[in-house]
Amino acid sequence: MNIRQFIDTNYRHFNAAALRDAAVGYEQHLSSGGQMLVALGGAMSTAELGISLAEMIRQNKVHAISCTGANLEEDIFNLVAHKHYKRLPNYRDLTGPDEKALLDSGLKRVTDTCIPEGEAVRRIEGAVMAQWLAADKSGEAYFPHQYFYKILLSGELKKYYEIDPKNSWMLAAAEKNLPIFCPGWEDSSIGNIFVARVHDKTIKNVHTVRTGLEYFNEMFTWYPETVKKGSIGFFQIGGGIAGDFPICVVPTLIQDLNKLDTPLWGYFCQISDSTTSYGSYSGAVPNEKITWAKLGVETPKFVVESDATICAPLIFGYLLGW
Repeated sequence: MNIRQFIDTNYRHFNAAALRDAAVGYEQHLSSGGQMLVALGGAMSTAELGISLAEMIRQNKVHAISCTGANLEEDIFNLVAHKHYKRLPNYRDLTGPDEKALLDSGLKRVTDTCIPEGEAVRRIEGAVMAQWLAADKSGEAYFPHQYFYKILLSGELKKYYEIDPKNSWMLAAAEKNLPIFCPGWEDSSIGNIFVARVHDKTIKNVHTVRTGLEYFNEMFTWYPETVKKGSIGFFQIGGGIAGDFPICVVPTLIQDLNKLDTPLWGYFCQISDSTTSYGSYSGAVPNEKITWAKLGVETPKFVVESDATICAPLIFGYLLGW
């Protein structure tokens, strides 16, 4: 059996059935002329979601991405430093001194996986710094993902590639000039570095990198123009700002800009292990979004309550016919 046959045969009940229903709904949304925004939370790039997400992008099954700054950069870290990563299967047993030893050796731990600072962070810092300085000097400004697109498309990083480039979702996105929205970019390693360079006056203008508010303003143009081509669905992996930020463009257009004819999101799915609780956005059931003018009563809605590192590749594999 391939993945699609396996899911159709075995995923018939409970949370497994929710996964299949979400995949079928995604496929139906696209086949009816719809488009899809994928919201990427957590550390999905370090989990190597690029293996499936890059192909989804190439096959036009993803039309825009909203992601954290960490996911934006960590896909490129993996592209250029994969062989230097260190996996720690017994990470739960690590002591404080064990963690300090990882720090001293230049390894930044994300659950069971350590990102090598020297080969990943500093290597990308050098490439993007040249772009920042050039833009700063000429008075230009670009979004974080646009700087990454520049260095990827220039080919200057090819000599460092340590994985098959077809498994980098950022490279696939750059080649298509895919719309990306990255709220809170400063909450990332490269974002931290940019602010440090502004503080020490290496970069003169903090606006050399455009901000989350500007990203949101871009969505006011992107959403109305894009939805003319077909309903836009919302596929949310994880929770947090990567999901809450872009989904708000619809109620803002309707309620704050008085564009009452703005279509609501046409499909919604969230993969999350966050439980419904007091005030939790990540754990909120989809129907709550009806009250915020994000989804409609009839919008197809799916929740897969599980680990996105397991479920997202399965859904993408289903859609790709793997």
